[in-house]
Amino acid sequence: MFDIICFAQKHDNKMLSNAIEAVYIFDQHNESILEHVYRSRPASARLILPLYLAHPIPRPSLIYLPNINPPTILFSVAHNNLLFLSPVSTETEPLFVLEFLHRVIDVLEEFIGDPLLANKIEGNYDVVAQLLGEMCDAGSVCNTEPNALRDDVEVSGFLGKLLGGVGLPGSSPALLPSSGLKHQLSLNPTSDGPAIPWRRTNVRHTSNELYVDIVEILSVTLAPSGRPLAAFANGSIAFTSKISGVPDLLLTLSASGGKLGMEKAIELPVFHPCVRLARWKERPGELSFVPPDGKFMLAGYEVNLMPSNLDLKSWSNTNLQLPVSIEVSKSLGLTGADFEVRLILSSISPSAPTSVRASRPNLGTRGSGRSTPIFGSSASGPTLQDVIVTIPIPKAVRNITDLRASRGEAYFTPADNVVEWRVPTKDAAAAGNATLRCTIVGPLTEDGEDGANGFSFDAANGDYDDTEEAYQSAALDTPKKSSAKEQNQSRDQRKIQQNAPLMPSSASVSFSVKGWLASGIRVDGLVLDTRKSRGLGEGVKPYKGVKYLTVSKKGLETRC
Repeated sequence: MFDIICFAQKHDNKMLSNAIEAVYIFDQHNESILEHVYRSRPASARLILPLYLAHPIPRPSLIYLPNINPPTILFSVAHNNLLFLSPVSTETEPLFVLEFLHRVIDVLEEFIGDPLLANKIEGNYDVVAQLLGEMCDAGSVCNTEPNALRDDVEVSGFLGKLLGGVGLPGSSPALLPSSGLKHQLSLNPTSDGPAIPWRRTNVRHTSNELYVDIVEILSVTLAPSGRPLAAFANGSIAFTSKISGVPDLLLTLSASGGKLGMEKAIELPVFHPCVRLARWKERPGELSFVPPDGKFMLAGYEVNLMPSNLDLKSWSNTNLQLPVSIEVSKSLGLTGADFEVRLILSSISPSAPTSVRASRPNLGTRGSGRSTPIFGSSASGPTLQDVIVTIPIPKAVRNITDLRASRGEAYFTPADNVVEWRVPTKDAAAAGNATLRCTIVGPLTEDGEDGANGFSFDAANGDYDDTEEAYQSAALDTPKKSSAKEQNQSRDQRKIQQNAPLMPSSASVSFSVKGWLASGIRVDGLVLDTRKSRGLGEGVKPYKGVKYLTVSKKGLETRC
């Protein structure tokens, strides 16, 4: 029995090869600009591209192609109008290939510039080929850390001068002159690469600086009653390290409720390999790490903004304490052709005591919080910016007229069937309500509805004129004519029923808030451990800065 289990395990390990066979890059016109083959004989780019395009949009990131020899699994990532494809003909972990493609994109942006464009790849093909060769060798992923790749990849010309001007090596040590190579080997006698894979050797900076940027992207869905159906904040902690030597840092995060609140706040955390996981598991909220040089993504997390013991009857969108909320009223007016969007803007004021700011003189923060204290060095406090309300309109609507906005400007785009309402920052800064009222114009067939049955309404005397055709089709004993008021009410009711399907079914809000986080997570401290650090120099006191940003990219949506 034991032999059977061992054989099954070996068989499974053999099936999961976890190898990269090739990487193909296409431009916005689906023209191949790079083909890099690592192992075996994968399907060519010319063969798999039509099969990929044959799938309807949105195309999945993993497509099985059984009609080619051998059957192939095609992985894809779209980025900046570029398409990255990787065919695999053996059993492979899907996340392994997709993560490699994302690492390729990040490394290319690091070396040839962001945004990543087709002409940059074509103009720096020698650098791109070196990078792809160093990142993966014969299908085995080797090195995907930009800091380590800078020691191995030659960046010549303008890019080399640019990287050299900011303290980064512009060429590979192996391509230096003999004297320069001896000097390099004397500084780093080991030839097996840096001791820390994610940090290059002999880092030197004239100014020592540490920056923490925490960004949260909201995803909130509200019911027509205003009750939240789902509310999440997906956060990312970007860290910028410009400090000489090998620093050892400790970043402390906190949330309302102390240690228990921190454990409940951050769900599904992901970390850079430099983070010591044992320290985080022992003390949630403490990130101990030796950072790479430059800017990198330190951690990511997800926060459920709705409490676990949720009382659906008593909880509303006000409990989320968001700076923006939205309500939609439909079928307004005599004929039900109007709808109104109400934007509720709330003020977010810092509430940190002076002692908290004074205890962190080197931690320039700009505030964070939900119901937690907000502290910062900015006197203006959190700022609400870029407020845009997007209202999808049914395709049957011919036009939107009489757009009346109490703040900002609104316009209708018939090509996209969308009403967009923009509120400038100066108007969004003032708390209160802003409204937008619109009138829909339905299809042309609605105008001839009254005459379709042989009757036409005479607005002059408030009566219907019977045509000969309608009279012949009517019964001999016609009922008594209704009054003009009843006829108008009946006509308005029909119009309301006809316009009901033309009303919007949802509305979303995009905005950004500087100096505030929806989750309430904040940075309590950033400490440089001089005892564990190496090569810092005497008396080094780096400048530290923290920024918070909450973003909603159509993430706050209400159903109506």
